[in-house]
Amino acid sequence: MSPDTPDPERTADRPGAAEQPPAEQPPAEQPSGWPGGLPVPAGTPVTAPGAAPLAGHPDVVQELPGARRDGGRPVAIVLGVAALLTALGAPLGLLWAWAAPGTPVRQTPDGAVYAVPQPEQPIAADGWFSLLALGFGVLSAIALWVLLRRRRGPVGLLAATLGGLGAAVVAWQVGRRIGLGTFQRLLDTAPPGTDFTKPADLRAGGVDWFGPLPLPHGNLLLAAFGAAVTYTLLAGWSRWPSLRPEPEPGAWPPPPGPDGGWPAAPEGAGHGPAGPGDDGRADPPGFSSAPEDPPAR
Repeated sequence: MSPDTPDPERTADRPGAAEQPPAEQPPAEQPSGWPGGLPVPAGTPVTAPGAAPLAGHPDVVQELPGARRDGGRPVAIVLGVAALLTALGAPLGLLWAWAAPGTPVRQTPDGAVYAVPQPEQPIAADGWFSLLALGFGVLSAIALWVLLRRRRGPVGLLAATLGGLGAAVVAWQVGRRIGLGTFQRLLDTAPPGTDFTKPADLRAGGVDWFGPLPLPHGNLLLAAFGAAVTYTLLAGWSRWPSLRPEPEPGAWPPPPGPDGGWPAAPEGAGHGPAGPGDDGRADPPGFSSAPEDPPAR
């Protein structure tokens, strides 16, 4: 082909080719749905269009945006947890009956009276119940915070409060009935001058009825109070706004390789020729095996 004859395959020899600007290349597509402004960690799998970009990542603990929410499940969790904590009030009542001292009484022709004036045992029974109920509320709130990690928030707070209130009522009824039958029998049949013991009971708390609704008061509210305050403090000091563990932006490590280590680096990338102790793996993020440039003088 002579220089005077234009080559049809060469765009530079075509008339007007010099005036045509080169075609713009389309920008590279990023993974669909990736949060704007956040760097894509190395080794993150690209999901299908429309899928959650962080789905399947080992360090992401959150609900998928498209997940179906069941409105009745939180109610069932609250009722179930509250019923479980209420049932735990039975062993709490046994512990209170064992720790609280009984009050000595003496039978007289006019009925049973205290064996000593102004006994301290009823005050001790109230004090033991208050301490045990408050401790139960604190421990139950911590347990719910740790175990119900995906239900932290109003669901856990309501379950802890209702469960603490029910457990206190059950503990009171169970503890006060231990030895109550024997006390009633001696109260009716014991001759004057007989000394026996009245089982522990509460004087600083109880249940008042307003129509068909029971209303606990006094130290029966301490378990619910301790649970609500402890759960609120745990939520207030949580480092995550959603109260659930979340990955920090830009700190997601790449998924581990087949052998549990760092993923293998491409050939010729990352560092130079393999040395005696080089196994061909890529350097961890933030680590460079290349020597640093000497400082300028």
